[in-house]
Amino acid sequence: MAKSDHEIPMGERNWDILLDEGEKPDRDSWDVYFMKIAKQIATRGTCHRKHVGCVIVRDRTILATGYNGSIRGMPHCDEVGHMMEGGHCTRTVHAEANAVAQAARNGVSLKGGEIYVTASPCWQCFKLMANSGIEKIVYGEFYRDDRIFEAANHLGLELVHISKDGVNRVYTPHR
Repeated sequence: MAKSDHEIPMGERNWDILLDEGEKPDRDSWDVYFMKIAKQIATRGTCHRKHVGCVIVRDRTILATGYNGSIRGMPHCDEVGHMMEGGHCTRTVHAEANAVAQAARNGVSLKGGEIYVTASPCWQCFKLMANSGIEKIVYGEFYRDDRIFEAANHLGLELVHISKDGVNRVYTPHR
């Protein structure tokens, strides 16, 4: 019998498929997995007043990361002290803003992306994320600005809180 040009040449089969009979290990959900990465990124933060980390993904692929730290090339709080205004340190750039800046610096579009951040975004960072095309925001602890809930609802952004025990609470269903 003649082989067609489209057949894949097959050699001898010298392998077998082995199925494990024991229990399958529990795997973290994608949300928990990326939040754990954000928590690790937070350890790089250079302002000890609040260590925040974030990771931006699309299609389960990491696009950018960020942590709270000074402007690139400037001294850090941990080196020269905090620059305080209205009870907040303003020397640092927030983790979310640093991640968006990293993506922009490297020519990476965030349209359709998801952001995982260890603390809910402040109003300025929320606006930056919304305008950059982020469609889903997953956060750990609530930080300080509840305007994000109404705005997310209005914009159709999915806003998800992951509690310390890994339970998701969706505040704004994606439309």
